[in-house]
Amino acid sequence: MNFLLEIGTEEIPHWMIPSALDQLSKLDLLAAAPSLEATPRRLVVRASDVPERTPDREEIVKGPPISAGEKAAAGFAKKQGVDPSEVKPTGGYYELRKRIPGRRTIDILAESLPAAILAIQWPKTMYWTGGKTGPRFIRPIRWIVALLGDQIIPFEIAGVKSGNITRGHRQLGSSSIPVTIANYESELRNNFVILSAAERREKIRAEASACGAKVAQALACGTKIDPDLLETLTFITEYPTGIRGDFDPAYLELPAEVLTTVMRHHQKYFAVESSPGILAPHFVAVMNTSRDPDGLVKKGNERVLRARFNDARFFWDTDQHKKLADRLDDLAHVTFQAKLGSYKDKTENVVTLVHELAGSEHAQRAAMLCKCDLTTEMVKEFTDLQGVVGGLYAKAQGEPEPVWHAVYEHYRPVGMEDSIPETPEGQIVSLADKLDTLRGCFSVGLAPTGSKDPFALRRAAQGVVKILVEARLDYRLDQLASGDLRDFLIERIQHYFREVRGFKYDEVNAVFAAGITTLADVEDRLSALAQIRPTENFEPLAASCKRIRNILKQAQFQPNGAALKSDLLEAGPERDLAGRLAAFVCEGETDYGLRLLKIAAFRPQVDLFFDKVLVNAPDPNIRANRLTLLSNLLSEFSTIADFSEIVTSGDQKQ
Repeated sequence: MNFLLEIGTEEIPHWMIPSALDQLSKLDLLAAAPSLEATPRRLVVRASDVPERTPDREEIVKGPPISAGEKAAAGFAKKQGVDPSEVKPTGGYYELRKRIPGRRTIDILAESLPAAILAIQWPKTMYWTGGKTGPRFIRPIRWIVALLGDQIIPFEIAGVKSGNITRGHRQLGSSSIPVTIANYESELRNNFVILSAAERREKIRAEASACGAKVAQALACGTKIDPDLLETLTFITEYPTGIRGDFDPAYLELPAEVLTTVMRHHQKYFAVESSPGILAPHFVAVMNTSRDPDGLVKKGNERVLRARFNDARFFWDTDQHKKLADRLDDLAHVTFQAKLGSYKDKTENVVTLVHELAGSEHAQRAAMLCKCDLTTEMVKEFTDLQGVVGGLYAKAQGEPEPVWHAVYEHYRPVGMEDSIPETPEGQIVSLADKLDTLRGCFSVGLAPTGSKDPFALRRAAQGVVKILVEARLDYRLDQLASGDLRDFLIERIQHYFREVRGFKYDEVNAVFAAGITTLADVEDRLSALAQIRPTENFEPLAASCKRIRNILKQAQFQPNGAALKSDLLEAGPERDLAGRLAAFVCEGETDYGLRLLKIAAFRPQVDLFFDKVLVNAPDPNIRANRLTLLSNLLSEFSTIADFSEIVTSGDQKQ
């Protein structure tokens, strides 16, 4: 049977919808796979092949032990409502094989759906009926469609009864639309609701691109489709339609970053470019309606944008009356964190840290200026522009290019998909800023716990890792962090190399077990290990390394700096292996890939050693010497990665 559930609400915040759909995907539909869609006013679950009823089943109910006697068995039968003859002695106990008849699916869903709907977790909820004891949801539930085949699944939430009546677009559609599962989506479309988020997304993309292309084909204008904005618009509209708007070219005197931020973050408009990176005096707005025949929506959007641009121009002009460097003392009145002081305190810490990290004079100057834009009118109004505004103001005020560029990009990367700062100065200022935040918060007990991370320390740590690796900065981890912060950074480093870079977990474990120096060195060792792993000798040698480690552990062997005694080596495989190892050490290959290849080539001699040589020799001196040989071998092999951490096929069979 086919199933349809539509939860109709007031408009749900767009950023909460994906999580709600993810939770609804776990709805128990008796093994039927749900498909999900959403608009701002409805969450929809559909499924096919839902069984009409659950099958009959047999349940074994264990009763009293046989030793309790027949009276106990009779009492058990009476309690279960069956004849005593149905209770059988089995395995030391009386048991009853009880037949449980199946149930109609519609009855099961009628019981389970109200609780499942109200169990959706939201960042915030509200109650709209019944006071504080009433049901809570993200927005008031206004209607519910619940169908199984051609039947209504009967239930009620907060006085709203389920039925087969949906609603169309708030302005363009009907407020009462009878539907069946078969015509549900088409009836919504007839009432100006595009149910498919993918279809709405593509409609926005196509119409926004078309609007940009119509502006001036000679200039090859194009709409700049911002992916995050596209996703937002997809989930704040039910029938999106793109329209082009225009603004006075005089506003193009303001930096493109300011204009784009106003359009994107404050008005949800797409910017239009005349060429890559060059704004044209146009924008694309997305209406939640079908058309704008009289141009009223276009004019309204242009009027609002003009006012926002005037504000931005006023803030720009006002802020220029005071240079960034003169704003440093103003940061004393801006709190960074109650236990860590003001942004002036933080700035001084970052400058000191940049100096400790051997940053140039330009980097130290950028560190001093990087937070000063927090006191500007522009950033107070457009908080998304912090850092960017500082860089633009520093440029306008004549600061050297390395300085203003470092200020401009010092918040990067803001996520795993973001790029690191382009300049060395930007990289070191960004690193110092994030590292200071981490050190400070850890020092006052504000480390993340569970899912709580109010100061975004995981993101800051991931930024530190990304910069260290991708800029190949020559700082050892121990220089930057110790104690709990070092452990926290190691977790982030492991996450980066596993989840972002795609190295296997045992490869990461093997390299980390061999020691952490710089992250560039860790990356090089991981790359070499991953490249050599498919070769024929690698896995058998890894298995031998595990064997060596176990032998040394069982023997409780401690090297204590003892040298290998050549006169105790037995001619043949033992002496050959020792000689090969000595030559390898003297050779001192520094290329990790070549070194690992040569280590893997030891495999035949290691195998022969174990086949022909008794490690636990009766003579204690010979035994100690052989353990020393194995210890030296394992130590030399483990300079790049600890092979014993590699999961081999033999491990997987165990």
